[in-house]
Amino acid sequence: MVHFTAEEKAAITNTWGKVNVEEAGGEALGRLLVVYPWNQKFFDNFGNLSSSSAIMGNPQVKAHGKKVLTSFGDAVRNMDNLKAAFAKLSELHCDKLYVDPENFRL
Repeated sequence: MVHFTAEEKAAITNTWGKVNVEEAGGEALGRLLVVYPWNQKFFDNFGNLSSSSAIMGNPQVKAHGKKVLTSFGDAVRNMDNLKAAFAKLSELHCDKLYVDPENFRL
């Protein structure tokens, strides 16, 4: 389990407060799908992922990226219990979507 000091918590919270979740989320997920295209198999219902420009302009990629970073924001607000903060997401991704659990190791 991760234990943050008060200074670390303050730094994380301060830094996270500067993140534009809507903009950065879509950008981050889009880049992941461009750089690691084998992950596109998890998003086959997102429509056109045939090129970098299609991925980066895809509204479903942007929306899901925002959702991912929103979850990170939830974790920032629950730094004292990260396992609980990510438990439902971990279960969904590992048990139902069959994403490798190593991607969610804390």
